[in-house]
Amino acid sequence: MNGIAKKAATFGCAAVLAVALAGCSSGGEQSQGAGDQPAQEQKQPLDLTGTWKQVNSNSEDSYQEAVIEGDTITIDWVGDDGDTKSLYWAGSYEAPKDAADSYTWDSVNDKEQTGKAMLASGDDTKKFSYDNGVLSYEASALGTTTTVKLERSQA
Repeated sequence: MNGIAKKAATFGCAAVLAVALAGCSSGGEQSQGAGDQPAQEQKQPLDLTGTWKQVNSNSEDSYQEAVIEGDTITIDWVGDDGDTKSLYWAGSYEAPKDAADSYTWDSVNDKEQTGKAMLASGDDTKKFSYDNGVLSYEASALGTTTTVKLERSQA
């Protein structure tokens, strides 16, 4: 082979090799440098809005049910398998601002609503806690105080 033929063969092999390597590397995942790190998934603040049902009631057809909507929480005594509802609490709700597994807030009683309800709490404020999927607070009636525990029934 003469010199020109050798150079042409070498150039041809190099071109084929370059195309083959480019084909193997395209379309696949590329390693990321320090500046190319994907954004870490940010945890969202707790969303407690929705309907919550008491899980520690002594009766199947009598329990408390809470609805958190916007900046309010409303709790009803529910009886007769849901046919009867009486207001227990209407107050403020402060949504969590941070991602967390637990949360506590003090709700201020809306006495315009609770003042007209015979079975409503007369407390000025009520402390609510959320932990591990359970919303809880203390409820008093007829001199007995109990910790009511609710779980979300509808979002």
